[in-house]
Amino acid sequence: MLDDGDDIHLLFHGAPKSTEFKKLRKRIVQNTREAIEQYGMIQPGARWLVCLSGGKDSYTLLAVLHELKWRGLLPVELLACNLDQGQPGFPSTVLPEFLEKMGVPHRVEYQDTYSVVVDKVPQGRTYCALCSRLRRGNLYRIAREEGCSAVVLGHHRDDILETFFMNLFHGGRLATMPPKLVNEEGDLFVYRPLAHVAEADCERFAKAMNYPIIPCDLCGSQDGLQRVQVKAILDQWEKNAPGRRQVMFKALTNVRPSHMLDPKLFDFVGLALAEQEKSDIPKLR
Repeated sequence: MLDDGDDIHLLFHGAPKSTEFKKLRKRIVQNTREAIEQYGMIQPGARWLVCLSGGKDSYTLLAVLHELKWRGLLPVELLACNLDQGQPGFPSTVLPEFLEKMGVPHRVEYQDTYSVVVDKVPQGRTYCALCSRLRRGNLYRIAREEGCSAVVLGHHRDDILETFFMNLFHGGRLATMPPKLVNEEGDLFVYRPLAHVAEADCERFAKAMNYPIIPCDLCGSQDGLQRVQVKAILDQWEKNAPGRRQVMFKALTNVRPSHMLDPKLFDFVGLALAEQEKSDIPKLR
């Protein structure tokens, strides 16, 4: 069992001894292992760029991946990376000091994308879309420079569900964040090992471990109103029927193309009755 013994990674030193926390930690580790195995993320000897924003999700990601590696269950090299995008008030020393203290190999880079975003985005519009594109481009570049084959992100189950419903309600398509994809250039994987982990578990874990959380709203621009509305809807559904989030997430892994409406995924035109199929078979004389 991963929770047995005191021989653990520094990122878990000082962990609460309570049964509740041990169960939480075990659940997060198991969910992460399940996603990594289910979506075929491991290529032995590969190097992963683990993106660290300083939020609860990325701290959870960093800790669990290092725990799995510490236990010999993740045969890849991990390089933590923080991209300081120049947001006003960003505490630039917090993450480097934390990573040094934890003995985590890392790269911290400063790129003032904030000024670009402020210049390009009209007043009153959210910065998030352009900011994320610029961040992604820089992370891809850093991954290439560091010889990494994968960029690893801290998106969790709730992020994936929210994105699905945003696409459903506002984009007119059934799509979400996949746990594994290849970038447009075709030279890097993008992994989301926390795909099966609930946001509430990440929050409880990071808080219990007392990691130095950096707020995500330093730029003064919250994520779009659409995501806020979708999150509120999901919260209300979960309140009315506890466990509904997990049921909806399971549905994303159990798609039946023949019961949808996309002719690109299923040959509706070629669908025939059993008798018609028999009549198409030449009779032997």
